[in-house]
Amino acid sequence: MTASKRIVLSSDHAAIDLRQAVAKHIAQQGWDVVDIGPTTPESTHYPRHGKAAAEAVASGDCSLGIILCGTGQGIMMAANKVPGIRCGVCSDAFSARMIRQHNDANMLSLGARVVGEGQALYIVDAFLDAEFEGGRHATRVGMIETQED
Repeated sequence: MTASKRIVLSSDHAAIDLRQAVAKHIAQQGWDVVDIGPTTPESTHYPRHGKAAAEAVASGDCSLGIILCGTGQGIMMAANKVPGIRCGVCSDAFSARMIRQHNDANMLSLGARVVGEGQALYIVDAFLDAEFEGGRHATRVGMIETQED
């Protein structure tokens, strides 16, 4: 399968159940899901999981990524340290749609202690259904990318 329908998921221990629900949901939509764990509830460090998922996207192995931790904030910060990653944490579908349309986000972060499963799936759908609009937004994304140098 090409990277265009390949998506990586990762989380820390706080978000395993929600990550697995998201994985099942998007697999039913035809996505090739690369779930890189963890699978056990022992405490783990979200920066490692955010970085690993971001590297799968930045390398081109996966076209998009979804990462989760308790708030979505910490794992998002770790992912954004990887060059080429534009990840936003979202608690609503409007923001998820906008980070794709206006910011060309290639990763979405969710807080398992912030949103319930139903809301999370709605947010994921908004993110996956949206496409980058380009135009004036491309100029701004380009400005973000130059800050990585």
